[in-house]
Amino acid sequence: MKRYAVNDMTCEHCAGTITKAVEATDPDATVTVDLDSKVVSIDTTASDNDMLSAIRSAGYEPQPAA
Repeated sequence: MKRYAVNDMTCEHCAGTITKAVEATDPDATVTVDLDSKVVSIDTTASDNDMLSAIRSAGYEPQPAA
C-alpha cells in the first residue's frame, strides 16, 4: 500500500481527478481517498515514481505519507 499526502486536494472533484489519473496508470489499482486528512492510499504493484507522476499529471503535488 502506497500513501501520499496531497495537501492541495480540497474536494470530491479533486479526489475523482486523482483517482482517474492513478487508474489510467494502473487499471488494477485500488484507490482510497481521505479528504479530511488529505491522504491518498493506493494498492498497486506500480512504482512510487509512477504513482507520483500520475498524481502530478492530474495537477496536484503529492508527498510520500507515513
